[in-house]
Amino acid sequence: MWTRVFGAVALISSMVVLPATAAETLTLDTEKSKINFLGKKSDGQHAGGFKSFTVEAEADFDEPTNGKLVIEIATASLWSDNAKLTNHLKNPDFFDIRKYPKIVFTATEIDPQSETEAKIIGDLKMLDKTASLAVPCRVTVTDDVVELVAKFKLDRTVWGMDYGTGNIENDVEIDAKFVLKR
Repeated sequence: MWTRVFGAVALISSMVVLPATAAETLTLDTEKSKINFLGKKSDGQHAGGFKSFTVEAEADFDEPTNGKLVIEIATASLWSDNAKLTNHLKNPDFFDIRKYPKIVFTATEIDPQSETEAKIIGDLKMLDKTASLAVPCRVTVTDDVVELVAKFKLDRTVWGMDYGTGNIENDVEIDAKFVLKR
């Protein structure tokens, strides 16, 4: 079992992928995967997320360090629970989707915490700024899929998204689930 978990964990490590026959390309199940967020402010909160994203993932279940994970999010696919807010989030105060059409997370290493939990460490590029991000993740491996579930807070101001500071909380709650078919 530990070997399978480490294999799953390997897919989220984007260390140099060496040519190997054991590498397995995983395919995103878009129907079962999601990227959502919850932003809070002094007088309430708003839910939202992204409808369109891709995941490039490879797992080598024999050599876990040969894994790879790259997540690319289409910013124009942003949605929220309020149409007026959705339009505001798409403008230069927040995501500036015309200037920055994508957000990219590239995993650089993995820190296994237990047989079913890991910390994914990588570079998140948003609004043309790149910063390191450590993401706690639950990992489940079956014969058919590898499932990654991450719930964490992201400080939006690290990437220069500081509109409304003082009224809008800097930390945004992220809830992501990636179901990757083997």
